Amino acid sequence: MPRGAAGWTGAQGRRWVDGRARMGVVPAARGDDVLSARRILFYGVSGAGKSTAAMRLGALLGLPVHLVDEEIGWLPGRQARDEADQREIAARIVAGDRWILDSAYSGYRDEVHSRAELVIALDYPRWLSLGRLMSRTVARVRDGVQICNGNRETLAQALGSDSIIRWHFRSFARKRAQMRGWHEATEGTPVLLLGHPREFDALCDRARAMQEMRDRR
Repeated sequence: MPRGAAGWTGAQGRRWVDGRARMGVVPAARGDDVLSARRILFYGVSGAGKSTAAMRLGALLGLPVHLVDEEIGWLPGRQARDEADQREIAARIVAGDRWILDSAYSGYRDEVHSRAELVIALDYPRWLSLGRLMSRTVARVRDGVQICNGNRETLAQALGSDSIIRWHFRSFARKRAQMRGWHEATEGTPVLLLGHPREFDALCDRARAMQEMRDRR
């Protein structure tokens, strides 16, 4: 089957075909599989909009959404939770039958990935994710928004060595390679690789329409 065609490829470890469908149209067959998934992992670079996308899909599918920065990664005072504790919390969450995680840190990613029924990888252009990240950071610094268990982003942090913007540059290539590696693999968890937010919008529209059709039966 050529890349960009609708449907699945491979008898083992089914893989979504390339999400970069022509003219931003997501193949209709995908709605069925997203609707049937009950354990979903979002993955992407910083600024891709993983949390927003996860909450949107969770509301659509009626699945509980877990934001890993809040629940797993960080404690008050900008203190990172111990890695062993992170892994324990993640294992407890994914032991359930119904969940969406908006990401997974490297220390427990294998635990989440092995339990997921579907990975939705937001492989968006760098200019888009970086622009979103910078806008979000400016707004958080300006407004003093509380994030991650009461923490706040400050101007010093935004410009410092641990800046989320610096992290974007350091981690972008690695995260993109991870997404594309999962997508190209012939075994493992199915991966839906999306190249632009409009493809996620189309996916949600399709899933919503199919949900409504099921409800009317």
